[in-house]
Amino acid sequence: MSVATYIAEAMTRSSWIRKMFEEGARLKAQYGEENVYDFSLGNPDVTPPKSFFSTLQSLASQPDPKAHGYMPNAGFMSARNSIAKKVAKDHAIDISGDYVILTCGAAGGLNVALKTILNPAEEVIVPKPYFVEYGFYVANHNGIINLVPTKPDFSLDIDAIEKAINEKTRAVLINSPNNPTGVIYSHEDITRLAALLQRYSEKFGKPIYLLSDEPYRELVYDAVTVPSILSHYTHSIVVSSFSKTLSLPGERIGYIAINPSMPEADIVMAGLILCNRILGFVNAPALMQRVIEKIAFDTIDVKAYAIRRDMICEGLQNAGYSFVKPKGAFYVFCKSPLEDDVVFVKHLLNFNILAVPGVGFGGPGYFRLAFCVPEKVIEKSMPQFKKAIESLS
Repeated sequence: MSVATYIAEAMTRSSWIRKMFEEGARLKAQYGEENVYDFSLGNPDVTPPKSFFSTLQSLASQPDPKAHGYMPNAGFMSARNSIAKKVAKDHAIDISGDYVILTCGAAGGLNVALKTILNPAEEVIVPKPYFVEYGFYVANHNGIINLVPTKPDFSLDIDAIEKAINEKTRAVLINSPNNPTGVIYSHEDITRLAALLQRYSEKFGKPIYLLSDEPYRELVYDAVTVPSILSHYTHSIVVSSFSKTLSLPGERIGYIAINPSMPEADIVMAGLILCNRILGFVNAPALMQRVIEKIAFDTIDVKAYAIRRDMICEGLQNAGYSFVKPKGAFYVFCKSPLEDDVVFVKHLLNFNILAVPGVGFGGPGYFRLAFCVPEKVIEKSMPQFKKAIESLS
């Protein structure tokens, strides 16, 4: 065999998102891009704020060779301090740059965190539906993913999480606002989860970490707030990026922040810094670190996504689809009119609509639509969605 057995097996069950993206390329070549309605890929399309371009131009024009050289593996201290101020505001805690690490996006940050805390065969509990890459990330570091259900409205099922906890549990990984559901976990549920993890950490005599993946934290609607993880639980680690908040997914700039009150915080930080290096990332891109240092508090115009959310939700509801209206991120997770969501997603292709089956997120019976697309795509697609569901009766 030319590749590792595990990778060969993984390739056979590779991401549905990418499969639909490739199918979209075929349809666009056949029917024209304007006649294909592609909701498959969560690729931000809102323009980054003006401050990004002006800061980038200013820094790039400075002829200082050291600006592009090696740096501490945790990142430039000035950038870490800047992000710490943002984390302090978002999570209502006192934190310095000593407890922040710059990473190659949130994906890099999650791998660094899991590499640092996981022993072989230890488990990471993940509520489903979930971002499918989590399974690969956990496996990267010899861990085992332990999937648990959520409630019918996709909120946390604390009882299900408790049933899943055992002596091998090392962490609970949550994602709020959630991909693929757009649900934001409530303050009450986070409080209950923190109390649960504290109780079992004491029972087993070792910490169970709460790992929070937060790239969509700024993308919220209806004046909803995202609960602070760091202020709720001592052994908490937040991973985030500027991919969505600044529309910079291709720049791969993110960070890890840990709770400074964690008793072994300095040891955990040392482990994170080592893993940032030995996983091959070494450090986050120098230029982007310096840009983010200047604009850490800036965001894209979230109103653009709010308008699209309302457009797609109203259109889908009028067409007869069922879903929980998202409070954050840029996804709608719809109930499939057919029991088999894969069959229905293939049915949508007949109407030039690209969606992702829920089974790819551990949520069979649903399909995901990413509404980070131009408003005209949403508007033109609605008659097609209606035809697709009507053609089943």
